[in-house]
Parts: sequence; C-alpha cells; structure tokens
Amino acid sequence: MDSGDSSEESPIQAKKGKSKTPRKPKASVLKQKSPAEFFAENKNIAGFDNPGKSLYTTVRELVENALDSAESIAELPLVEVTIEEINKSKFNSMIGLIDRERIDEALYGDFETDKAREKRLAKEARLQEVQAKNAALGKKVKEPTSAKAVKGRGEASFYRVTCKDNGRGMPHDDIPNMFGRVLSGTKYGLKQTRGKFGLGAKMALIWSKMSTGLPIEISSSMKGQNYTSFCRLDIDIHRNIPHIHLHEKRDDKEQWHGAEIQVVIEGNWTTYRSKILHYMRQMAVITPYAQFMFRFVSDTSDKTVSIRFTRRTDVMPAVPLETKYHPSAVDLLLIKRLIGETTKQNLLQFLQHEFVNIGKSHAERLIGEMGPDFSPKTLVKSLTPQQIVRIHQLFRQAKFDDPSGDCLSPAGEYNLRLGIIKELHPDMVATYTASAQVFEGHPFIVEAGVSLGGKDVKQGLNIFRFANRIPLLFEQGADVVTRTAMKRINWNIYKINQTQDKIGVFVSIVSTKIPFKGTGKEYIGDDISEIATAVKTSIRQCCAQLKSKIVKKIQAREQQERKRNLSKYIGDATGAIYEILKESSQLHVKKKKLMEIKDEDAEILQKVSSRIITKEILSEKLAQHVEQVDYEMAMEYATQSGVREEPRENIYLQALEPQKNFTDFHSPVFVFRLFQ
Repeated sequence: MDSGDSSEESPIQAKKGKSKTPRKPKASVLKQKSPAEFFAENKNIAGFDNPGKSLYTTVRELVENALDSAESIAELPLVEVTIEEINKSKFNSMIGLIDRERIDEALYGDFETDKAREKRLAKEARLQEVQAKNAALGKKVKEPTSAKAVKGRGEASFYRVTCKDNGRGMPHDDIPNMFGRVLSGTKYGLKQTRGKFGLGAKMALIWSKMSTGLPIEISSSMKGQNYTSFCRLDIDIHRNIPHIHLHEKRDDKEQWHGAEIQVVIEGNWTTYRSKILHYMRQMAVITPYAQFMFRFVSDTSDKTVSIRFTRRTDVMPAVPLETKYHPSAVDLLLIKRLIGETTKQNLLQFLQHEFVNIGKSHAERLIGEMGPDFSPKTLVKSLTPQQIVRIHQLFRQAKFDDPSGDCLSPAGEYNLRLGIIKELHPDMVATYTASAQVFEGHPFIVEAGVSLGGKDVKQGLNIFRFANRIPLLFEQGADVVTRTAMKRINWNIYKINQTQDKIGVFVSIVSTKIPFKGTGKEYIGDDISEIATAVKTSIRQCCAQLKSKIVKKIQAREQQERKRNLSKYIGDATGAIYEILKESSQLHVKKKKLMEIKDEDAEILQKVSSRIITKEILSEKLAQHVEQVDYEMAMEYATQSGVREEPRENIYLQALEPQKNFTDFHSPVFVFRLFQ
C-alpha cells in the first residue's frame, strides 16, 4: 500500500469524523409565577426555613394576627394556642393512607449495616471503659451523649396548631380570599403594624399544602352575628386562588366572637420548643394586658406542656392610626400611585391632602419653586412624567418638618414595667420612653427597660428585643440593641457588673416602617444612626435611674454592716468601760473629794459605787443606742428613696353599694373613679 495514498483514513480520523453535532439551545419560554408560587419556592423569606422554624413561625403569625384582631376592637386579648403532636399512624389515617410494614430495610436512610453496628458498639464499649476509669479515680463522669441523627431527613413529625382569639372576626364572604390568596389583606397602608408582607396565616397554609397536603380550617364570628362561619380550604399555588372544600354558616349558641384557625403542618417541636416558649414569654412581657394559654399535647404524658400567662392590667395602648406619607420618604413610583388614587383635582389640594406637614402656604411655596409649568390649579391627572420627576426631586431637596409620631402606639412605660415584673420578678427595674424621632421620613419611638435580678434570669446581659410590639428571637448578635448594650454602654459607671449581675435589657421600637435586615422579621440593623443613638440614650436613662437606687441600697447595706460591727463589740466595750468606771468610783470614795470631776460625772461614779449602774445595765444601754442610730439611718434612707415602713395607719375602704353609680377615668398609670 502506498503510504502517500490519502484516500484511506486512519482509525483516529475515522473516530473524529463520527463526532456528534453540538445541540442547539432551546428557545427560552417566557413564564410567569403567581405570588403564592413565589413564596412557596422562597419560603425562607417568610421564616419557613425548615420544619422546626416553620412550626415556630406558624405559632408566631397566628398569635400576632389574634392580638391585632382583638386590639382593633379595643377588646382585652384572650389567646389560646394548642400544638398537638400527631404520630405517623394517626397522620396516615387523616390522609387516608394505610400503614405498611418495611420489607427492604436496606432501602431506608436509618438502616445500619453489620460493619457500622460493630464499629458503633466498639466505640461505645471504649467509652464505657474510659468512664469506668474516671469514676474509679474520682473524676467527674460526663453523661453519655445521645445517638447521632441518622443520615437523611428520617421520619417527619406532624403537628396540629390551633389558635383561638376573642377578636373582631371575619366577614363570611371574605374568609376564602383572606386565607387563600397571597398578598391580599386589610393591613396595607402607612401604619404601625406587626406584619411586614401581609402573609400571616397564608404562609402557614402554603407550608401545610407543601408538607402535609391537608387544608386549613377557620371558624369565625363577628359581634352581632347569630351564626359562626366555618370554612375548610387550601390554596391553588399556581393560580393564587383559594380552593374551597366547605364554606357554611353554623349556629352560634355561645355568642362568641373572634376566630379559631387550625392547620396541620410538618414541624419539629424538640429543637424549637425553647424558642416557642421563649416567644410566648416575651409576648407576655410586651402585652401584659393580654392573657395567653399555651398547651402542647402529646401521647407521651411527660412531654405535655401547659402554661398560662395571666393578664396583669386592663390598660391597653391606643390603636395605631393610619397616617399619610412624609414627602421625604416617598419615591417616584409611590408619587405616581398616589396621583392615580387621589380624589383631589388640582396640585395644591393634592399636596395638602396626600402628605403630612404640608400646609397651604408651604404647598404654594413648593409649587412656585417647581417652575412656570406648575400652578396651584394644575390638574393632577394631567401631570407629565417629567413633571412628576420634578416633584420627586424637590421632595428630596426641600426641608420639611419631622412627623409628630402621634400615629404610633408604643406599649407604654406602665405596660412595659408590669410585663417585666410579671414575668421576671426582678429586684429592681427602670423604664424610659424616648420622644418620637425620625429616620428617612418615618417616625419611630424607642422604649427601654433595664432590670436587675429576677427569676430564671442568667448572669450577665439578657437582651429582649421587640419591634412593633413583637419579640425578635433570631440574629441577635447583629441587632442594634445587642451591639449597643454590649459595646456602647459602660455598665461599671452605673454600679452594675456586666458579667456577674443578672441584667435584663428590654428595648421596644415602634414605627410605621421597621428597617428589618435579612429576609425575615429577624433583627434591626446597626447602620441607622438615628435608631442606634435613640437606643443608647434610652438604655442609659434606665441605667441612671437604677444607679440612684443601687447607691442608696449600698448605703443602707453599709449602715447595716456598721450596726453589726458595733453590736459585735458591745460586750468588750461594756467590760472595758465598766472596769474604768468601777476603778474611778473606788478611787473617788477613798479620797472623798471631787478633785476636777464635774457634778454629773461624780453622780455617775456614785451610781456605779452603789450598784445602781451595773455592767448589764450599761450593756443594755449601749445596745439601745446602736439600735436607735440604725433606726434613724434607716428612716433617713426610706425618706430619700420614697419608701417608708413606719408609721403605718389602718385604712378601711367602705364597700360599694350595688345601686351606686360611678365613672372610671383611665390613664397609663392609674384609674380615677368618680362617684355620682
């Protein structure tokens, strides 16, 4: 064969010639997602990161909705929360699934091979030998650690969460959309609210749909209704519409008003038990006017939990008011939306009606600054996009008075103090409420409380954070309150030991816009100087109040110590003084002359000589003197601190007769009763 013959291919060339043609990319298809589908795929945004966190978030959302509902009608909240553990067999029967025994054990994630079992047993045996040696040597023996979780998710745990309240209730026809349509609700607008996304129980329904497939059940009744609305529904994720299983009216024999919501979800009580109970306790602190009943029900009796957080006061904060936008806090899109929704015709009326802190004269000055294309009678609907941009630019540059903060509803020092005392039982507590301040055109108020001592309080700083009267339990290290309390407060100058004392730091921030960081309502960042400064000032004001109490307490303790020291030496002092007096009296009798002794001194020596003054009498007089000095110091301390134990007078209150009429006037600190 001629080596130069190019008609014959080599094996490598033949292989290359058979290579596949590159695939053409498919044409991209435009798709749309409903809000429900978006939150289902990004459930961590709403706090549904994992089964345990989902159980916690479900409880939180239902409780906060219940409080909002009761407060909206000025009803003292009564909230009952029940978490019922559902075992696998019961869950299967609920969904109509028959239990099936395992056939191929090696197919499951918790299967343990023979080799792995031998390795585990050998490790446990070595550990037991080490523990036995340590016990023989008298060393402390550690408790054996629990077995590690098997690889994979393992068995899922399911829970029925029920929340019942005495609030407003819901209109019968609105219930399906209120629970089965994401981003629909009654809380939208510029107002201090507990929620952020308006999801509420909708996200719990989405999680129930994803983890169990079971619908949610709602019972509701409004005041004046003679029936209870019952609705069982789930949600069509892709279409964002409710899928109604049953919606009917039932007799309301108990004349109850409020709502009861029941949902079955996958969860993890074991890992989030402490978080849920901690949340309920903190909620009882910030809302002492509410009564909470929490129960966890399990087939195992030792796991069952029942806690009642009793109401401490009937003084409720005012209902937050919806307010208008501050000019410095609006963007271009919001201005366009307000123009589209306004009922005002001309530009002058629009500026006065849709924004706060713009009076007639101020509005006229703003319009004059906008240029010749604007006039007070310019029709709002006729504004061009360029003119709207000009209004936005002027809003960003012009100076406006700060909003007043009258639309906000803080818990109040009275309620905050009561909540702290009710739940922590501290030795002393101080509270402070700052005046309204502003960031980015939004008013905010900071309330703070600092306590010392208490029940179930650890040594060091115990920080409790609240935003719009809801507890914040996660991401504590990055929060403005934690950083301020740990790094910006010099506790020593207030006579407080940061590491050894039991310190409770409570900070509540209310605003029409809480600047949360992260995807969920987890923490407030440390990057807004106005909020950081207000938090620091409020905590320092509380510490200054405590310092005066601590100083007086230290002085009283020092006085008590002096009394003990004086009492301790009464015996020795009495013996020494009496011996001197006895020798002096004997010398006086022998010489029978007064020398330079005064008359009163001679009289004392004569009483000693005639045994009128004895050692016992002298000791008794010294003890009385020490007691009198201590009493006078104690009275002085009580007068300075505003607390006097003596004298006390008996005061008798006359019983009210049934026919007497009276009117109560409530204030944050007392109730004044006027009899007619």
